[in-house]
Amino acid sequence: MFDLAIIGGGPAGYTAASRALAHNLSVVIFERENLGGTCLNVGCIPTKTLLHSSKLYRHILDAEKFGITVDSVSFDFGKVQQRKTRVVRRLVAGVRQTVKDATFVNAPVRVVNYSNHVTTLETATETYEAQNLLICTGSENSVPPVKGIDLPHVIDSTRALALDYVPRQVVIVGGGVIGIEFAQLWRNFGAKVTVVEMQPGILPNLDADISTALMQSLKKQGIDFLLDTRVTEITPEAVITDRGSVEADQVLVCTGRRPCLTGVEALNLPFEDRRLKIGINQQTPLPGVYAAGDVTGKVMLAHTAIRQAEVAVNNMLGIDDTMRYDNIPSVVYSDPEIASVGITEQEATAQYGEQGFKVVKIPMLYSGRFAAENEGEQGLCKIIADLDNTLLGVHLIGNGSSEIITTAAMAITCRQTADSLLKVVFPHPTVSEIIKAAAEKLL
Repeated sequence: MFDLAIIGGGPAGYTAASRALAHNLSVVIFERENLGGTCLNVGCIPTKTLLHSSKLYRHILDAEKFGITVDSVSFDFGKVQQRKTRVVRRLVAGVRQTVKDATFVNAPVRVVNYSNHVTTLETATETYEAQNLLICTGSENSVPPVKGIDLPHVIDSTRALALDYVPRQVVIVGGGVIGIEFAQLWRNFGAKVTVVEMQPGILPNLDADISTALMQSLKKQGIDFLLDTRVTEITPEAVITDRGSVEADQVLVCTGRRPCLTGVEALNLPFEDRRLKIGINQQTPLPGVYAAGDVTGKVMLAHTAIRQAEVAVNNMLGIDDTMRYDNIPSVVYSDPEIASVGITEQEATAQYGEQGFKVVKIPMLYSGRFAAENEGEQGLCKIIADLDNTLLGVHLIGNGSSEIITTAAMAITCRQTADSLLKVVFPHPTVSEIIKAAAEKLL
C-alpha cells in the first residue's frame, strides 16, 4: 500500500512526488512514456531550445543595427536539433534524480477500483494500492474534422519538433501560443510562413493591445496572417480556406488541447464547463482523489500544473492550501516576447464596467536598458488597476518580459497597490523598472 499513487510523470507528477517524498510519504509514479511529460520532452523545453537557436541566428543577421558587421553566417539544422536533444536529456536526468526514492513504473496503468479511500490500479503485470491518488494524465491535441487532416505532410507540434529540416513553405493552422512560437522559429530560419486563425486576432486569451502589437511586429518579420478564416480542406499542395487557398509543403495543426483521462475512466469523474470538477484544494468529489495539470482543463501551463500539485500534496498532508488563478503568469516566447498576469482590459470592462478601473500604457523604451539593447522595437507595458490602485493585471511586450513578469505576479498575489509597489527598490538600469514607471502613472 502506497501513501500516494501518481498517474503521469510531467511537471505536476514529478513536483507532487518530490514534495511527498520530502514529507516521508511512499510514492509510486506511473508514466506510460517519458518522465518529464509533454513539457520537458515534446513541449516547453525543446521548443524554447530551438527558438533560442533561431533567434540567435536572426539577431546575427540583424547585427548591423548595433554597429556589428558579419561577413558570413549560416546554420546547421541537424546540429540545432542535436543540441535540443542534449538539453532535454540533461533535464530529464535531473528530474529523475529528484524522484529517485519513488517507485517508478514506466507502463500504462488503469484504475480498477476505488473503495473506502483506497484506489486500486493495474498495469499489464502488477496490481497496486494507494491511500491517495493524484491524476496528472495531461492533455492531448484536439484535431479539427477537416478533410485531408490525415495527409502525411500534416503534423502536430510533437512531429514538428522532430523534423530534421526547415520547411520551405508552411501553413500553421491555429494562432495560439504553439502556433506563434513555431511561426517565429521557422521564419527565423528562412521559411515562408502563413498563420491561419478562426478568431479575429491571434492569441485571443491575451490582452488585445499586446497581441495586436505582436502581430504587427511579426508581419514586419515576414509572417503572413489570415484571420477570421476557417480551413475547409487540406490537399497535398495547399490549405483551402473559406477565403482562398495557400500553398504549403508542410502544415502544422495546433488548434488546442483537451484533457486526457486515459486510465481513470472507472472513477466516473464529473465535469463542469468541459473541465474536471475539482475544489480549490485540487480534490475531486472522491475523497483522497486529486487532480493537477492539464487534465483539470484550467490554465494549461506547466507552472500552473506545478502549483496545483503543491496544493494537492499540501492538502493530503493536512496543510491548508488553496489554488488561485488570477496570479498565474503567461508567456509567449516570440521575438519580441509577451508576458502577462492578471486580467485583461477586456475582462476588466466586463467585471468593473468602463469607468470602474484604471489603465496605464507606456512604451518599454522608458526603460534605459531596453532602449540600449533593442533596436526598432518600441514595446509596451500596460497596467490595469482598480480605483484604489490595487494591481489587477500587467501585460508586457518586449524582450526581457518573461524574466520580469514575476514581479507583477508577486504584486498581484499580495494584492499590492501602486503606492506599495513604488516602495520597492528596482535595480538600475533594468527592464524591470518599466513596471515601477507605469505604476507611478496610476497615482
